[in-house]
Order: sequence, then C-alpha cells, then structure tokens
Amino acid sequence: MKRRSHSCLIAMTMGIVFLLMAVLYGTINSQLPNASGLKTDYRLLGRPLFKLDISWPKYTEHFTGDVFGVAVNQYAGLVYVAQRGDNVPKVLVFTTDGDFIQAWNTTTLEMPHGIFLANASTNPSIWITDVGNGPYGHSIKQYSPAGKLLQVLGSPGKAGSGVNPLQFDQPAEIFVHSSGEIYIVDGDGGMNNRLIKLSKDLQVMWMHGEKGSGMAEFYIPHSVAVDSFQRVWVADRGNKRIQVFNSMTGDWLGSWGSCFTEDAPYSVRLTPDQKYFVVVQLNTNQISLLEAPPVGVIGQCKVVSVIQLAEDIKPHLVDVDLKTGALYVAEIGAQQAQKFTPFTLGTGVL
Repeated sequence: MKRRSHSCLIAMTMGIVFLLMAVLYGTINSQLPNASGLKTDYRLLGRPLFKLDISWPKYTEHFTGDVFGVAVNQYAGLVYVAQRGDNVPKVLVFTTDGDFIQAWNTTTLEMPHGIFLANASTNPSIWITDVGNGPYGHSIKQYSPAGKLLQVLGSPGKAGSGVNPLQFDQPAEIFVHSSGEIYIVDGDGGMNNRLIKLSKDLQVMWMHGEKGSGMAEFYIPHSVAVDSFQRVWVADRGNKRIQVFNSMTGDWLGSWGSCFTEDAPYSVRLTPDQKYFVVVQLNTNQISLLEAPPVGVIGQCKVVSVIQLAEDIKPHLVDVDLKTGALYVAEIGAQQAQKFTPFTLGTGVL
C-alpha cells in the first residue's frame, strides 16, 4: 500500500513539473469561457508574461458598440472604455474588479478613437481623440471623470493642418506626460501624418509632419508613448515600424521594423517597470511584449512573448494599469475589452 502511494506521489510530482515546464518554456493553448459564457481562444507563445482574466468584466452586455480604446486610472481602480456606434454610450466606466459603474451618453463625442487618462493621482481627466466628420469631429477633448466636457483642442468640425490655430484631421491618439506636456499623433488616414508636442500651456514645442517612409516621416501614425528616459515611441502603422525620438528636442533616435514584417504596430505602451513594450497588431490578432532597450540604446526590437488571440478579435489599442501591471485591450472585432494579468508562479512574475 505504501509503495503504491509512493508511486502515485511520484507520478503527481512529475505531472506538476511537466506542467510548470510547459508554462515556462512552451506554448500554452487556452480555451476559456468569458463572463458571457462564450469561449475565447488564445495562445501564449514564447515566455508567458500575461494570462486572460476571464472574470473581467463581470457582465459583457454593457458593450454595445465597436470598442476602440481603453484607459486606466490605477489609483481610483477605474477603467474607461471608448466605443463607437449609433445610439450607444461613447464611454463605459468599469472598476478594475469588473463592476460596471456608469456610461457617458455625451453628444459631444462623434467617433472616439484614442483615449488617455491624465493626472491619475491628483486631478484625473480623460482625453479622447475624435475622428468624426461632423461638427464635433477632428478634435481632441478633455473630460472630467464623470463625463463633463472641460476643453477642446483643435477646430471642431474642421479638418486641417494648421498650428495657429491648431487643427487636426482624424487625430489618432494623445499621451499626456506627468509634466503636463502633451504628445499627439495626428493622422488616422486623413491628410496629416504628424507627431506634435505641446507644452503644458498648449503651445507647439516641436513637430514632425512629413508623409513618407524616411527618418522622422510617417504614414498613419497611430499610437504614442513616452518612457522614463526622455524617449518618445510612435507606432508608425502605415510604415510597419516604431519610430523613436528625443522627447526634449524632437531629434530622431532610431526605428524598429524587423518585428513587424507581417503586420503593423497599432498600439504601444510600457509596463510599469519599463522592461517591456506592449504592442498590439490588429490584423494578426496579436499582443506582443517587446524588450525595452536601456538608456542610450535603441538597437533592434526583440519579441519575448506573444498573446495570440483568436481570429477576428481585432485588438486595436491597449492601456496598462501602472499599479498592478494588468493589460486592458480594446477589441474592435470582438466588440469588447479584455483584461490580462501578469502571469505568476509562486511569488515571482514571469
């Protein structure tokens, strides 16, 4: 009897070790139910860093349109989801635990594209880029956490390339630095292909605005993020690359293209520890984790982990909870947002 129990213990131990090795080094295939009971297929390729949180949100029926963007307030524990569609609320607010809080039924938003939460710890506000063609489109709007319109950048309803007054044509995304300085990528398919830096008082500090495939030229710049080393990272979607600039001077520092031969980068964000870039690729339905280079180095991009989503999920933009490290992904094809949490075994984060 003891020998049989000992054999069972050995078998169980070997099974656990095999599973851990598969998690650490292999490819994990998952078929997990989401909150609505549907199956969501995804695979973890390379080093598994994140896993799907199937409990978020608790109820998916609140998603009634095409989900384009997501922004997180890590201090308040809130997630803002921007969606498009006729007669649907343009912004949904959830807790990071998955509870639904409220919806904004604002008429001042036509077609939200990018969304960013600024000043999370002190005076939070939500910035949303509007690519609509109506009287409120071609602009960037700042809202209170409750959805009150605070101010508008650009010339609403008037597409243009001017800087005085400032004009946009389908602005894709905005990134508000902790200093108050603002970075905008303007040109989700419109006449502009620009990266603009504004001062805290909304004056143009520098700009790159040439369409093309050369250094500091863009074709559909789609997402922007700033790291801790005064570097600006731009998802240059039409050119299938990420370009890097000095945030102070605007000088071109380099570009990454070798990781994007199959599909363009649509969204770029950094993990809280600044070790990885989170890059979304819509057409291949991937969320890639790229190794962030040290200060003074750009080099070539290196993919260390991939979340391979099911076909037709169409992930568009992503945001990161800077407190927990969780990823929130806006998915156009699936008409939902999903949460991925850091993958842990024991006390270590993979």
